[in-house]
Amino acid sequence: MSLIQLNTICEELRLLSSTASVLNWDQETYMPQDAVQYRAKQISYLKTKAHELKTSPEFQQALEAAEDAPAPTPHDAANLRDWRTQFDRNTKLPTSFVEEFSQTTTLANSAWGQAKDNSDFSTFEPHLAKIVDFTKQKADLFGYQNEPYEALMNLYEDGLTVQEVEGLFTQLHPELIKLQEATKERRLNPLTLPPGSFPQEQQACFNQQVAASLGFDFNKGRIDTTSHPFCTTLGPEDVRLTTRYDENDFTSSLFGVMHETGHGLYEQGLPSQYHHLPVGDAVSLGIHESQSLFWETHVGRSEAFWQKWFPVAVEHFPALSTMELDQFIQYIHRPHFTPIRVDSDEVSYDLHIILRFRIERMLLNGEITTKQVPETWNDLFHESFGVYPENDAKGCLQDIHWSFGGLGYFPTYTLGNIISAQLFNTAMEDQSIASAFATADFSPTLDWLRSQIHTPGRLLTSNDLVKQATGAPINTDSYLAHLTKRYA
Repeated sequence: MSLIQLNTICEELRLLSSTASVLNWDQETYMPQDAVQYRAKQISYLKTKAHELKTSPEFQQALEAAEDAPAPTPHDAANLRDWRTQFDRNTKLPTSFVEEFSQTTTLANSAWGQAKDNSDFSTFEPHLAKIVDFTKQKADLFGYQNEPYEALMNLYEDGLTVQEVEGLFTQLHPELIKLQEATKERRLNPLTLPPGSFPQEQQACFNQQVAASLGFDFNKGRIDTTSHPFCTTLGPEDVRLTTRYDENDFTSSLFGVMHETGHGLYEQGLPSQYHHLPVGDAVSLGIHESQSLFWETHVGRSEAFWQKWFPVAVEHFPALSTMELDQFIQYIHRPHFTPIRVDSDEVSYDLHIILRFRIERMLLNGEITTKQVPETWNDLFHESFGVYPENDAKGCLQDIHWSFGGLGYFPTYTLGNIISAQLFNTAMEDQSIASAFATADFSPTLDWLRSQIHTPGRLLTSNDLVKQATGAPINTDSYLAHLTKRYA
């Protein structure tokens, strides 16, 4: 009976959270700018109601009763494990805190968009100061073993320690610097696409063809336009992708769509019968990011993919007809400098993440104030890249994450890079998958991911899931081998 009660409560919680997701999606795509104040109240109301429900005496009583009885199935055991973790965490946050934080981040999100457009950090800084204050309070309320940042990371990657992340980054950083140095000459003379326009309408058409070919079900999803690409799930059969366009380079939106398609394929592959339950969710953001990077990096930038799709691209974009396939492959594998994380090459991407990791820890540990963020960002950027960002929009304002309170989020991107390479190497050890991949038939690859990563949902922890799929715990070996092979 207690499990039935928990299921019923979780159905209501999922309705509240998915409704809030619809409002968030609308805010990022079509909502009028002046509607933000009321939208903040709407989302705050829904999040407050959800918080009250998942910390209610009814939920606690049902949870304790279920814990006292044997779990009928492994799925029930996984749900109980997650319910307990979430309940203990949620009951540490007062309802007033959740309400205030929700309103703060909704307003901050709008302010960030305007600040970025104007490249003016000073207009966003007061909002960021509030968010940092809230996140410090949240970390203190949750508690932590080592430092406040750990409590925030655990919201996205449960159980991950600062020492573990620091260890991975310590392994990666010197190797990435070496690779940057090894590709220095090519960075000075970057390849370019042929001059010509790549119309947005044609890009949208091509992107949709590619996403559908990878397995994304457009009867259960769609692609829209936004300033910062993302994927969100609004229901068990409603997954939304977004992208942005550059009419001088169609690959910018294409790889963005392939990245978000990876997220979308994961969401569409999760066990829909458990949609409202913890076990029906993604394991973690690190695993989620591994899926997007698997399709963007290991599939989308492979020669096998472009053997099939380059002729189709030429049909959509006649300007490409003056370029040979091998030249195009060199172009998408070119090492190139950019101050923008989402546009960076594979060699430098994680240097962007390490920079953000360091700044967020400084903010949470009180080593810098929010007013010092631009100067600190620029100095750390110069340390890794040898130049300074030309303005705030291309520096500390480029990411949306801080505006929604996502401190602790960034390390999951590097975890995704590491895990995606580990999964890809293992999948390609199956000769039937590798043979199909070589002919640009990616359905066996998707089937393998479905069975190993998607269908299990949140039955296992991240590390256990990766170990079960690959035979080894999460490690940097495959990732560094991939980068060295492709760039050095």
